[in-house]
Amino acid sequence: MRRVFVFPGQGSQSVGMLAELAAQDRVVADTFAEASNVLGYDLWQVVQQGPAEKLAETVIQQPAMLTAGLATWRYWQARGGFTPDVVCGHSLGEFTALAAAGALDLPTAVGLVKRRAELMQEAVPAGIGAIAAVLGLEDEPIAAACLQAAQGEVVELVNHNSPGQAVIAGHAGAVQRALELCKAAGAKRALVLPMSVPAHSALMRPAAERFGAVLAAAPVQVPKFAYWSPVDGAAHASADDIRALLTRQLASPVRWTTLVRALIAAGATAFIECGPGKVLTGLNRRIEKRPDLQCLALQDPAAVDAALALKD
Repeated sequence: MRRVFVFPGQGSQSVGMLAELAAQDRVVADTFAEASNVLGYDLWQVVQQGPAEKLAETVIQQPAMLTAGLATWRYWQARGGFTPDVVCGHSLGEFTALAAAGALDLPTAVGLVKRRAELMQEAVPAGIGAIAAVLGLEDEPIAAACLQAAQGEVVELVNHNSPGQAVIAGHAGAVQRALELCKAAGAKRALVLPMSVPAHSALMRPAAERFGAVLAAAPVQVPKFAYWSPVDGAAHASADDIRALLTRQLASPVRWTTLVRALIAAGATAFIECGPGKVLTGLNRRIEKRPDLQCLALQDPAAVDAALALKD
């Protein structure tokens, strides 16, 4: 196992994303058209024209990021790109990874993430919850700050992204209190993120229960490539196992650092980010600072060319 394709989640979106790839190959626009047919609105128009506030809405952002990742994946395939040994995704990106691996077809994946977003927003209406990044502080003092800040509310460490970079989520007031405590403990930056739900916190448990019923009826196939999850840093293959995992992940922390280190221990030598931006590429470089570890992002045609030239 050498080459790992990683798919980003919410937060990597931007108005105008994938325009350069779309100008090179119709597969990008065609992928968005397929998703738009499921959604009932022109997703490509929202992605290209915004406004950014609309694209940041969970119910739009999740289908947009899924479709962007799959469009990039199809562009890569159209260019004759090599087959990955493993696929994985960060949060929402798990659905993209599974779709790329053939475990979910595009209409099913788009329908699932649309419903997932709706259930998340229904569980915690806009303004009630918050999600925030903490930079320059290790996990232990962040967890301690959350414990002190809770005061009967929920605030938890929900994304272990890389050493010195984490995400907390929960009730808006508790998140704000925790941010102040993190700053006092020496955090370089502590800021609320442009997402309307406290993903992966305990506040998502009602949504996870309801989403489990949706997944039970969804057609899921065995992935064509090995699929690893940041929920537990392990591989998952059976349809039932994947359904259970996707239910659980909604209210479980994203252990990205654990996953990347497990993949490297298993022999991974290249991490290729398939989707807009390069958030995961930056994280992967910080997790394991090794000169022989290749970390690239397929964010534009030139980057795709560089990845196509990778040698074993």
